[in-house]
Amino acid sequence: MSHLKDAIDERRDQLITLTQDLIRIPTLNPPGRHYRDICEYLEARMSPQGWRCELVRAHGSPGDCEEFPRWNIIARRQGARPGDCVHFNSHHDVVEVGHGWSRDPFGAELDGDRIYGRGACDMKGGLAASIIAAEAFVATHPGHAGSIEISATADEESGGYGGVAHLAGQGAFAHVDHVIIPEPLHKDRICLGHRGVWWAEIETHGRIAHGSMPFLGDCAVRHMGAVLAEMEAALWPLLAGKHTEMPVIPEGARSSTLNINSIHGGAVEQAADYTGLPAPCVPDRCRIVIDRRFLIEEDLAEVKAEIAALMERVKAQRPSFRYEIRDLFEVIPSMTDKEAPVVRTTAAAIRDVLGREAGYVVSPGTYDQKHIDRIGKLKNCIAYGPGVLDLAHQPDEWIGVQDMSDSAKVMALVLEDLLTGS
Repeated sequence: MSHLKDAIDERRDQLITLTQDLIRIPTLNPPGRHYRDICEYLEARMSPQGWRCELVRAHGSPGDCEEFPRWNIIARRQGARPGDCVHFNSHHDVVEVGHGWSRDPFGAELDGDRIYGRGACDMKGGLAASIIAAEAFVATHPGHAGSIEISATADEESGGYGGVAHLAGQGAFAHVDHVIIPEPLHKDRICLGHRGVWWAEIETHGRIAHGSMPFLGDCAVRHMGAVLAEMEAALWPLLAGKHTEMPVIPEGARSSTLNINSIHGGAVEQAADYTGLPAPCVPDRCRIVIDRRFLIEEDLAEVKAEIAALMERVKAQRPSFRYEIRDLFEVIPSMTDKEAPVVRTTAAAIRDVLGREAGYVVSPGTYDQKHIDRIGKLKNCIAYGPGVLDLAHQPDEWIGVQDMSDSAKVMALVLEDLLTGS
């Protein structure tokens, strides 16, 4: 084991350079820029070392087009004899930069122990750590059993349908035994899964009329106001009273939650260069998008029924009230058993590297484990990687070099346990 840890330490400069190189490829999603560039970069690095690399485009997936094709890469290293397949999956896309940065978002500046940049934490640092871990393991155990796979996949930030969902649908995980997703959950924590999610659009209907004579119309915004009032009075208190045994972090996410992602009613907003006034009309449509996160103890049908019942209560109080509910997106909760092989092996590696017991957590939001579980039919999957989750999507996002090095050691020891038996 000490030789393997030493091999990680010897690659510290490589770890820094690799992370910086990955950050400097601005794989922004949306719209999906430079996806092939990052896949080709990884192919150029890994193929000469004996990794068989396959680039896979998710034709027809949401967002895939000739200008912004959804490219993924799977790199595979076959061992000297039969054994398990361990797969490290990282998404290569990053969210928009946003405002408030004090550094170049794609400069990958190294300042002390930190590398700054969009995607540093979420999750190019984790991708780099998994690559360094695998390279160090192969160098230390060239005759290992089984196989190692490393994938860099598209669109996790927008649902994963151009990435892991596509690969799982193509059978890419049918031969895999263990999956580690290096999301930034802290280097001493194992993430067992995530809550469920239901996104829906609720639309209230009215009747257009002149704004000077609103009594001749029917204001859809007022109808939506009644919906929001009923949510305040009845739904949010109901959700706050629901609690889970899942070890969800942070504490507030151990209850069911509802967010209103957006609201719009009335005339469509004009272009930014329009300087005139809007037309005086009673709005005949109002829409909100809701983001309902639910617990493993809840049933999706029950979650939807709560909203339907709320809308019917409002309808009973407002004679002209009409509405529609449209499903947008849904994910069932997922949680791997603490006794699963990949969990026990990772916990032992954390104890070895960090000298303390692993913490077990569940993510408040979803990530690509949902597709490996539901489409790939593989339960032996966790998220484990370097980084502080709170930094994800923030200005001046960063990843700690020591955290990456420690996580790489944990991942390498997992490989040693699963593919050598030592």
